Amino acid sequence: MREPAPPTQRSRLAILLALVLLVAGLAGLFFSKNHGEESIGSRDAGPEVQPRRVSALPALGLDERATIEVFEKASPSVAFIVNSAIRRDFFSLNPIEVPQGSGSGVVWDESGHIITNFHVVYGADAILVVLGENREYEARVVGVAPDQDIAVLRIRASGDKLVPISIGSSRDLKVGQKVLAIGNPFGLDHTLTTGIVSAIGRTIKSMTGRTIEGVIQTDAAINPGNSGGPLLDSAGRLIGINTQIVSPSGGFAGIGFAVPVDMINRIVPQLIRHGKVIRAGVGVSVIPDTTTARWDVHGVVIRQVEPGGPADLAGLKGLRSGGGGRISLGDVVTAIDGEAVRTVDGLLTILDRHKVGDVVMVEVVREGRSRQVTLTLQEIE
Repeated sequence: MREPAPPTQRSRLAILLALVLLVAGLAGLFFSKNHGEESIGSRDAGPEVQPRRVSALPALGLDERATIEVFEKASPSVAFIVNSAIRRDFFSLNPIEVPQGSGSGVVWDESGHIITNFHVVYGADAILVVLGENREYEARVVGVAPDQDIAVLRIRASGDKLVPISIGSSRDLKVGQKVLAIGNPFGLDHTLTTGIVSAIGRTIKSMTGRTIEGVIQTDAAINPGNSGGPLLDSAGRLIGINTQIVSPSGGFAGIGFAVPVDMINRIVPQLIRHGKVIRAGVGVSVIPDTTTARWDVHGVVIRQVEPGGPADLAGLKGLRSGGGGRISLGDVVTAIDGEAVRTVDGLLTILDRHKVGDVVMVEVVREGRSRQVTLTLQEIE
């Protein structure tokens, strides 16, 4: 029989290392049993940890109470609006509703009319209005004023379920006075933000490119989803409908705009009654500014006069053909009631402040000579 080989130096080192680890493990077990339990026990024996005591609630400040009161008063009048487009399912060709966007609105009266921005419902095939307590109503468009970015919707709801917004005035606003905005930014319904009137009398462009005058500028936070919602004064009265922001990033940057309530209060009854704004005019068609700019003309050039219209009855002239095919320039409108007219948009803006039947003084230039005529405005399409 062969004798086992004597242990090598490597095997002796392995045995020694195993013994060291065994001793270390036993020592750790002994220490944790005799000292670890004592440490835990001493921690449990200390004072019991309890939740912090709530401090007494101090009385709310006057401004805080006023803000809360305005929100509680006005928020039932604020609507969350979701518009959808009808699309065909790719496989079944069945019609389906696809959400396109959302915005805000206000309850105008107990008949179910809701005011919002035109751009909120533009292109929508279906519109859903959500009021307090998540009450949902299908809405239809009653009338739109794209040039002023205003739309009127209507829902079927009993009058006791509707809280019309209180109406204020934008005529007597002062820069620096407090304002509040309630809306649904990013779909977060009934969000309240506060700020001040930063400026009044601003002008902005609507979707149609027309100028909206008398716009209110505010630093109350307005974001996507606030469009169509109310801008309120400190009494909770509607003073404007939030419509646009100025932002390089798309988020709020401290500059928001609202269509003034005085304009809304003038337009909305027409939209409810006629579905459109009844506009006053002088009965002419005009040359675009891009063309007249090349002629070095200062004013709006009349292209054609409507037979029997106010301008025709006042003796105004449009473009005329001369000898040898030469065309003579029409009358150039330079002022209405003493207010300078420089562009087509400016002319329309001035006329929008008037109603059918108003008498105005129109100043025109014909062949280099200025003259004034008086005419009565008529309804135009």
